[in-house]
Amino acid sequence: MLEQIGIIPDLVLSSGIDETPLLNEMPSELALRLAKAKAKKVSENNKGLILAADTIVTLGNRILGKARNIEEAQNFLSLLSGRRHQVLTALAFECGLKKPLTRIVKTSVSFKRLTQSDISNYLTSGEWVGKAGGYAIQGFAGRFVKKINGSYTNVVGLPLFETANLIEGIGFKISNGEKNV
Repeated sequence: MLEQIGIIPDLVLSSGIDETPLLNEMPSELALRLAKAKAKKVSENNKGLILAADTIVTLGNRILGKARNIEEAQNFLSLLSGRRHQVLTALAFECGLKKPLTRIVKTSVSFKRLTQSDISNYLTSGEWVGKAGGYAIQGFAGRFVKKINGSYTNVVGLPLFETANLIEGIGFKISNGEKNV
């Protein structure tokens, strides 16, 4: 996604951190804690600008994480059917400051009422694997979306407008695909 806005990363790494929510942790607190932990973990062995993000789907204060199996994905889709939910992405930048620079981006998404056939066909596609809330808006689930209020790229997993603004705000220049960050 970063390449869409002219950023070619030197390296893309998984932090391998535990993403389990803490007891009574609110959704925005979870997303922010995970993004900061990912940035910190990666910065232990790497220098320069480090961007970490964590995206979660919430229904009220209920966190719908990455579905662990097809049954959980089916449950998530049934819960989202005909309802509005929030997608939160926390961004954390490690760039040599005393603490990471952070932002939380929120987008509201409304799903149509899903039929059993909609859910079954979507589960068969396998797109739900590894996706917060059990769906990927950039794939077949895009047809479930009645309305979106906020950043589409946030729902995909990285809010590009806010990411670019933060990077430029700390002094890095973004150009047309040159390797510069």
